[in-house]
Amino acid sequence: MIAAQAGDERAYAQLMGEVSQWLSRYFHKRLPPAAAEDATQEALLAIHVHKRKYEANAPMTPWLKTIARFKWIDQLRGHLRSPDSLGEIEVPVPDHGPAARAAILLDALLSEVKPAQAQVIKLVKLDGATVEEAASVSGQSTSLVKVNIHRGLKRLGQVISD
Repeated sequence: MIAAQAGDERAYAQLMGEVSQWLSRYFHKRLPPAAAEDATQEALLAIHVHKRKYEANAPMTPWLKTIARFKWIDQLRGHLRSPDSLGEIEVPVPDHGPAARAAILLDALLSEVKPAQAQVIKLVKLDGATVEEAASVSGQSTSLVKVNIHRGLKRLGQVISD
């Protein structure tokens, strides 16, 4: 970028080629193909227009990501006016279903034991607290924490086997 700012045409061509590839990957992950191409071209134009504003002592990647993010947002705003223009875009969303089901089942299981038992089982067995920490949080003695964990786990075993 510094050489491109100084007028080195070869460096400028190399810079724009590398930046174009990066921008294309960035936008194709976030937009439909036609919109990704438009955003890439708009971002390249913005980089060309604003290349003098880039400060040589600053890292290039955050500057580039900022321009890309603004052009991505511009594309989305444009498509808000006509949502059909985005077509069937595949947005990767992590599947939290198994974790949600596990949490629901765990809560249902823990409802089968006394609240004091459930509390210390959560603290020690699920959250990784020590017996002493669980005693401090729950207001139970360390001996009672150990007993409640033992009895609670025994009860949970019975519930599961029934």
